[in-house]
Amino acid sequence: MKKIIIASIATLGLVTAASAAVNAASCTGCHGADWSKKAMNKSMVVADMSHADIAAKLLAFKAGTEGTIMKNMVKKYSNEELEAFAQTIGK
Repeated sequence: MKKIIIASIATLGLVTAASAAVNAASCTGCHGADWSKKAMNKSMVVADMSHADIAAKLLAFKAGTEGTIMKNMVKKYSNEELEAFAQTIGK
């Protein structure tokens, strides 16, 4: 039981550290502080998206398979950082 608790705490620490690497403040200008805005009146409302859908979109922007200004916004982050960040927003 102790091993499970220790592993859970360690995992939470890694996820928190990775998601802290993403500067959410740079997102809120377009997406809103509560993620409820359609960026540029075009994007989906992030608050309505699942964590998995957010992660998939962020990784697609980074890979260049979806073309918007978002490619430049996410290119500096690792896939792991983007996936961890996606777990902190949406539903």
